[in-house]
Amino acid sequence: MWEEKLKVYDQLVAKCDRFERKGKTMPYTSANGYMFSLFNKAGEIGIRFSKEVQQKYIEEFNSTIYTSYNAVMKGYVLIPHEILKDLDNVAKYLNESYNYVMSLEPNNETPLFKIKTT
Repeated sequence: MWEEKLKVYDQLVAKCDRFERKGKTMPYTSANGYMFSLFNKAGEIGIRFSKEVQQKYIEEFNSTIYTSYNAVMKGYVLIPHEILKDLDNVAKYLNESYNYVMSLEPNNETPLFKIKTT
């Protein structure tokens, strides 16, 4: 089931030519030093938006804030499965999210999971 949902996430990301999917065990997209979409172990997709847009889409999609690995992901909206039936439309939201993170100051910090210790 997870693999089937991952295929949908991959198909969604493939519709957007400005970025690609990253991550093997925790698939995500990132740009400008920020992650802007996630695929969790429950097979759910979360897309990041500004606070104003996030609230708008939570109401429009009748959705909630996204959670991943028991963590509340502030700024991310859970994309309901019904909406995923129209991947062309969801790709517009994903591109909107990309535009949002590209409008932010670049985040040049090294993520904690990439820091190597000696």
